[in-house]
Amino acid sequence: MNEALGSQPGPILTPTAQVSIVVIAFNDAGHVADAVRSALAQGEAVAEVIAVDDASTDGTGAALDALARTEPRLRVLHRGENSGGCGSPRNDGLRAATGEFVMFLDSDDVLPPGAVPALLSAAREHRAPVAAGACVRRELPARRDVPWQPGLYREPAVYGSPEAAPQLVRDTLCVNKLYAREFLTEHGIAFPEGRYHYEDFVFTARVLAAAPKIATVPDTVYVWHVRRTAAKQSISLDRKDVANWRQRIEAHRTVLRILKDAGRSGLARAAATKFLDHDLRMYVRELHTRGADYQGEWWRLTRDHLASFEEAELRAAHAPARWLARVVLAAPAPRDLDRLTQLGARPGRLLPPYATGPDGAPVWSADLPEVRLDGLDSEDGGDAADEDAPGVKASPLLPVVLDAEPVPGTGGGLLRLRVHDLYGRLAAAGPVSVDVTMQRRRDGRRGPVYSAALTPTADGTAWTASVALDLAGLTELSGARPADPEPWDLAARLTCADGTVIGAGLRAVGAGLRRRVLPNRRHLVLLAQPYATTGGALALRVASGPRSVWRIAARRLRR
Repeated sequence: MNEALGSQPGPILTPTAQVSIVVIAFNDAGHVADAVRSALAQGEAVAEVIAVDDASTDGTGAALDALARTEPRLRVLHRGENSGGCGSPRNDGLRAATGEFVMFLDSDDVLPPGAVPALLSAAREHRAPVAAGACVRRELPARRDVPWQPGLYREPAVYGSPEAAPQLVRDTLCVNKLYAREFLTEHGIAFPEGRYHYEDFVFTARVLAAAPKIATVPDTVYVWHVRRTAAKQSISLDRKDVANWRQRIEAHRTVLRILKDAGRSGLARAAATKFLDHDLRMYVRELHTRGADYQGEWWRLTRDHLASFEEAELRAAHAPARWLARVVLAAPAPRDLDRLTQLGARPGRLLPPYATGPDGAPVWSADLPEVRLDGLDSEDGGDAADEDAPGVKASPLLPVVLDAEPVPGTGGGLLRLRVHDLYGRLAAAGPVSVDVTMQRRRDGRRGPVYSAALTPTADGTAWTASVALDLAGLTELSGARPADPEPWDLAARLTCADGTVIGAGLRAVGAGLRRRVLPNRRHLVLLAQPYATTGGALALRVASGPRSVWRIAARRLRR
């Protein structure tokens, strides 16, 4: 590896210039300049930006060198051979850094204004060798921001040790944090070298194992760009090959070993629970879309990893996650993939049949009575309690199945809803009404709320309702793009006679899951396409006007 502009003197550190920002890049000439500029724009607190080109072949290195000729705080390091991962170039930048503190930035992401000052101020004020802040996943090109681990960054906090807040293990990112360089050096903390995926997991575990004081701030300090349509997917998005899951499991095993070897048993238990609640559910939601070979190998890898978990670690996970884990452990081969997918969704949905064991307790199925569905009678029945709505009694999110069959018609049509009972738990609460909400995926804008009364079926095992939809109105809301089919996500809230309110996802069912061109008085035509997401939830795309139809036709012709 050689350093471009190596004859230039290093940065002159002043009392305010204290932070080195390491930017890593490989074949990302189209984005790397934006990343570097966002780092330089943090102000006088940034002493230097060290960009490490990991042997790019697309002009990334030349773009960085050109930028360095006009930016005296930018230093460029060129690796002679591609590392195959993110750890080695980050370690190169860390070794070259001269600032008192260091941060990491990927070439396709950016730091928002004020990120470095917010973290540096917290680290200084509390004399904390680690400061962390909020991160958002920005879906592009829609620019919809989804908070990452929002529960950790709702308000400022200071922890004398990570063990005072085991939930910190859920934030496995290294990029939304500021580190005292002396702390990393003293404890020998670095990234795994070479072709190692999920290196963030291991680096974060090494940091937590060293038990630093940690200060957190609610400020957004990192914007993680998510480009799902990119020609080359990021590691976190490219999950179609089972090797991705194998690498994730290996990284998680390493995390557990690091924490246990350091005597951080509480953090190790929290990391195991995080794997169940987050990683396992995320991959299960996609399992039904994979081929038989993938499913078989995924099942084998998962069973082998889960076999090392302690029963207390399984019990600590939310009910849907621990049920998923117990099914995999109990079954030698893939099974019930549709049920597992629906249960892995957020919120989870437990499809019938509803079997009971010899003692009458709920179990997964008659042939897997050892998989007990514990937690249905407690606050642990789902992901979380709904405490945000005024006047709403906090309640478990039971994994209730709410089937939604779209019936397109003039103006939008209706939804036929069917709410299934769940071992008598829902019947005991007495469902009386349902509210269906819509959220525009692009920007989170909420549409109207559609409400209907629930009617019990004759056999008492379900409740039904029909909800009329005004889909044309969605194309008239502020910020709408009427001619472009925009995706909307749907959800429901069940209100019960005893005051319980339960959030539920809508499961897409029926023959109406296809594109329809509907007559409409206001817009002449309405384009509506109800569809099922990867996790089986109902969503829809809506557009209006003749122009929308012409655009769809033109796209088909181009294909």
